[in-house]
Amino acid sequence: MTDTIRRINGHAEPAVSLLKFAPEPEPTDPLEADVVEAVDRPDNPLADWLTVPDAPILPVWARSAASIKANTAAFCRLSWWHSRYHLLRVPKYTFRLGGLATKGAWRGARGLWPTLAAQDQTAAVKALRAKCKAKPEDVDLAVRYALLHRERTKSRRWRWGAAAVAVTAAAAGFALADPLLQTAMAAAVIVPLAYLGRGEDVQLLDNPTPPLKVDMSAQQLNDALRASGLLKQGKGDDEGPRSTCVMGPVRDGRGWSVIFDLPKGGGKTAADVLAKRTAIAAELGVDEIQVIASRVRAAAGGNAGRVSMWVADDDPYLGDPNPSPLVKSETFTVWDPIPFGQDARGNRITVPIMWQSLFFGGLPRRGKTFTQRLMTAAGLLDAYVRHYVADGKGGADWMPMKAVAHRLVMGAEDDAVEALKAMLKELLAEMERRFVLLRGLPVSVCPEGKLTPAIVEKYNLPVIFVTIDELQEYFTAMDKDDRDQVINDLCRIARRGPAAGFISNFASQRPDAESVPTKLREIITLRYCTQVVDQTSSDMVLGKGKAAQGADASVLSEDHHGTGVLVTGPASFVTVRADFLDGPAFAELCQRGRALRVKHGQLTGDAVGDVSAAADQAGVTIAPVLSDCLDVMRHADRMHTVVLLDRLVNVDEDRYGDFDAERLAAELEAAGVDRTTKQVKVDGKNLAGYRRADLEAAVPAELLLAARQVEAAPSTDPSTDTAVEDSGQGA
Repeated sequence: MTDTIRRINGHAEPAVSLLKFAPEPEPTDPLEADVVEAVDRPDNPLADWLTVPDAPILPVWARSAASIKANTAAFCRLSWWHSRYHLLRVPKYTFRLGGLATKGAWRGARGLWPTLAAQDQTAAVKALRAKCKAKPEDVDLAVRYALLHRERTKSRRWRWGAAAVAVTAAAAGFALADPLLQTAMAAAVIVPLAYLGRGEDVQLLDNPTPPLKVDMSAQQLNDALRASGLLKQGKGDDEGPRSTCVMGPVRDGRGWSVIFDLPKGGGKTAADVLAKRTAIAAELGVDEIQVIASRVRAAAGGNAGRVSMWVADDDPYLGDPNPSPLVKSETFTVWDPIPFGQDARGNRITVPIMWQSLFFGGLPRRGKTFTQRLMTAAGLLDAYVRHYVADGKGGADWMPMKAVAHRLVMGAEDDAVEALKAMLKELLAEMERRFVLLRGLPVSVCPEGKLTPAIVEKYNLPVIFVTIDELQEYFTAMDKDDRDQVINDLCRIARRGPAAGFISNFASQRPDAESVPTKLREIITLRYCTQVVDQTSSDMVLGKGKAAQGADASVLSEDHHGTGVLVTGPASFVTVRADFLDGPAFAELCQRGRALRVKHGQLTGDAVGDVSAAADQAGVTIAPVLSDCLDVMRHADRMHTVVLLDRLVNVDEDRYGDFDAERLAAELEAAGVDRTTKQVKVDGKNLAGYRRADLEAAVPAELLLAARQVEAAPSTDPSTDTAVEDSGQGA
C-alpha cells in the first residue's frame, strides 16, 4: 500500500491501522515489514485494555445544556410543589407536633423514672431485705441492709432534688425571657420530645407523592410491550424475553424518557413499536398523543431494534400558542431553514424549503391556513422572493398579500379560474426561460445547473413562491379538460420548478382522488397535516402507509389548533405545534415586505398597481367598503350587485353580512363613487351592478397617478426583461 507510509519531519514512519480485523498489507520492501499493528487486533493481548469504551462518562441528565436546563427546571418545579404542599399543612403539623411532644414526654418520663427512683439500687436492697426476714438473728446482715437502704434513700433525694431545681430554673428562665427567646426555648424542648415521640405509625411530616399523571419503570414498559404483542409470552414462572433499557426510564422535563432495545430472536423491529403506539399508550394508561416514539438511527448509535420513547405527563400540545419569531425579524433569507414550531418537548423545529415543495392538509378551522402562511411570511422578509398566490376560498386570509404578490387570485369563480390558468401559464414560461438561462451559464457560476444566491441577485432571478390555498375549490369549479390541464401544469411546476427556484406551497382539505389527484400529491416532498377524521385521510395527506409508521394525524383532537404531523422524508416525521401568526401580524409583515421590495426595486406585477396597497403604504385613508370592492373585483371589469355582495360577505361576514343593494349603494356613494350606469352586462345578463372604472375614479388621483407611473416605468420583471436573458446567455 502506498499510503501506509507517511512522512514526518522528513523521515519515513509507519502508519497505524485503525480498522478492526483489517488484513495486513503485503510488504513490498523490507522496511515496510515493521508496520505498527492496530491496538484492537484480536491477537493483541492488550486489545481489551486499550480499547476505548463506548459508554458515556457523564450521566444522562448532564450530557447537554438543554438536558441540564430541563432537569433543573423540573427540580425547581418539584421543590415549589413540595413547599406549597407542606405550607398548607402547617396547622395539621402543629397539632401533630403537640401530640408527638406529649407522647415523647411520656416516653421520657417513663424512661427517667427508674433513675429518679434509684431502681439501680433497688434490686440489692430487696435481696438483703429478703435475707433479713429469713435470718433475723444475723446482725451483720441487718447492718448491711440498713446501710444500703440509707444509701438508696439519699440517692433518691439528690436525684429528685436536682430534677426539681432544673425544672424550676427552666420555668423561671422561660417566664423571664422575651417572646422570641421563649419561642426558641419551647422549640428546643418540644422538638426533641416530638422526635422522641415519633414512631413508624405516626410521623411529623406527611410523605407526599408528586401528582405525576404518568409513572414508568422498566417492568411497566416490558408489561406494555408484552401486552402489545411486541414481546413473547413466557411459560409458567418464566416471564419471557425482556427489552433492554439502554437509558432510563428517567424523568426528562415534563415526562419520562427511555431508550430500549427489543430482544433478539423475537422478530420485532423498531418500526413495529411505532406502529403499536396506541396499544402501548393504553397499557401505560395515557393517551397516544402523550407517547412520542422514534427510531434511534445508526448515526446516533442505534440499530433497527432500538427505540427512543418519551411519555409526557399530560398533553404536550395544549397551552398558550408560541408566537412566530418572524414577527420580530427585520429580514430573512429563504435559503435558511424557516422557523416552523416546536415539538412535544419544546425543541425548535425548522423547515428547509429550498428545492422542496409543500402540501398542507386537514379539517377546516384547525389552523391549516395559519400554518401555511408561516412559509409565505418568511418569504415576505426576503426582498428576492416573488409571490404568486391563489386562494380558492377568496376570504380575508390572503387578502393582505395584495401589497406584495406579483400575482394574486382570489376566489374560485369563473373570472378567478381564468386568472389562475393565466398565472400558471406565466409560471411555466418563466420556468422554461430560467432553465435556458441556467444552461447557458458557465459551470463556475452555476456548478449544479440550479439557482444559487449569487445568481439570484446578479441576474435578478428571485425565488418564486407558488402558494395555492383551498386547491380543491379550483378543481371542483373546472370542467374535466381545464382540470386536467391545470393538474398537469401544477405537476410540472412541483416536479421541475425547484431547480429553477420555484417553491410550491399547496393546501387543501381532505385531498381525495377527486379533490387533489394522487399524481400531484405524490410528487410533493414536505407534508403537514392537522387533525383529520381517520387514518385513511391522514395517509392521503402524509403519504400511503405513514399512519402505520406512527405519522397519524387522526389522533389529534379539536383542541389541537395549529398542531399537526410534519413529514420530511420517507421515515422522518414529527408532531409539531406550529408557531402562531395571526391576521394582523401577517398584514403587518405584508406591509414590511412591500417596503422592503420598494427599497430593493423588487416590487412587481399586481402589487405595483394595487391602489389600496399603495394607499396603505402612503398612509392615505380609503373607505373600507371601497377598498374591499376593488379587491373582490380585481379579476373583473364589471360585476352584478348580487355577485359583489356575495363576495364581500365571503371576505368579511361580520361587516357585510347585513348589507343589501341599497346599503351598498349608499356606502359607496358616501365613499365618492359616482356610477356612470346602474346596469351592467355580464355573460349576456343586464342587471344592476358596478364598473371597476367607477370605483377607481373614487380613489385619490395622486394614488392612481403614482400607480400608473410605476406601471409605465421600465419593468424589473425578468419575465419581460430580455436584457437579463441576453446577458445570461452571453455569460
